[in-house]
Amino acid sequence: MSSTPAPPNRYRWTILAAGVFAQAAFAATGLGLPAIAPAIRQHYQLSLPQIGVVLAAANFGSLATLLPWGIVADRIGERAVITLGQTGTAAALVWAGHAPSYAVLVAALAATGAVGAGVNAASGRAVMAWFGAEERGLALGIRQMAVPLGGAVGAVVLPVLNSHVSLTAAFYALAIGCLAAAVVAAFLLRTEPGEEDDHSLLARPLRDPRVWRICIASTFYVMTQLGLLGFFVLFLHDRRGVSTAVASGAFAATQVLGGISRIVVGRLSDRLRMRIVPLRWIALILALSLGLTTAVVDLTTWVVIPSLVLAGVLGLSWNGLSFTAAAETAGRARSGSAIGLQQTFLSAGAIVGPIVFATVVHAVSWRAAFLLAALSPLVGYVLLSPLAERRP
Repeated sequence: MSSTPAPPNRYRWTILAAGVFAQAAFAATGLGLPAIAPAIRQHYQLSLPQIGVVLAAANFGSLATLLPWGIVADRIGERAVITLGQTGTAAALVWAGHAPSYAVLVAALAATGAVGAGVNAASGRAVMAWFGAEERGLALGIRQMAVPLGGAVGAVVLPVLNSHVSLTAAFYALAIGCLAAAVVAAFLLRTEPGEEDDHSLLARPLRDPRVWRICIASTFYVMTQLGLLGFFVLFLHDRRGVSTAVASGAFAATQVLGGISRIVVGRLSDRLRMRIVPLRWIALILALSLGLTTAVVDLTTWVVIPSLVLAGVLGLSWNGLSFTAAAETAGRARSGSAIGLQQTFLSAGAIVGPIVFATVVHAVSWRAAFLLAALSPLVGYVLLSPLAERRP
């Protein structure tokens, strides 16, 4: 066995900070957009299913590139992937800000997802390499916290820019964030010493049925997550008559609390030395919380908003565990490929989730859509059963 020198104790936190910034900047382009969904819908005169396509468009683009980006990250490293990808994302967002029609907007957002998707595998791979197993759940939980953090910043900033400047300015702000992330990655990211030495037989994620099972199960979690969060503001604004400012504020609070929950859950998994067991616990609690939302959907907003926030926080809490489980199962040297594969499945679920949710709302009711969202994570719970860790 070859020994791997311990990473510099302090610099691994710099790596984590750079990964968090890059992931947050890219996440704002997806999770921030729902905060200005009413403005986009009005500007382009869209139906509810059409706005669902807009919100899922970036995932259409990333679906084809997530796995290739992960493989590339394993080959050439995280710095090049994030720098090139986020620069391209900034350009695509400028294009989206000037889209003259619904079709062009969808195309621009799809391009945003395609070129920016590499940040998912690359930033996760960097953290995976620099942190040991005893603190990896916490580190990847912090890294995954960047997703709702970016969404929270977008939920606060984008409506303000749309109201006081223009819709185009909101897209420009997203582009500036991604360009800044590219610069930070170029200057701060570097390869962890000894990383290239890990080429074990276990490091073959595309051949490992355990990785595939984690990926498939996670898809049912993310369909609920994106269906719920994608229409959080629209439901409160259109169905319950809540102002955009209040709805966006509740959405931002959900993102912040969801980010904190990822850190807490990640640390808990380190202490338990388990990833799958707490992931399954979350499925059950998430289903119960959405069942509550389904029951109170027509009650006073003082009841509905807290129930939505609770469900949203739970819906955001699980990603770090799933991320860590897939990466650790594959092994460090091929963690980029494993994360890329997992993110491909999550991207597919993120496409299906908002569109199905919007279609059910349009054809049946909001209550039926929330009920369907409650059932989805239970499928993931069942699929993960064979992988659940057992205490010694």
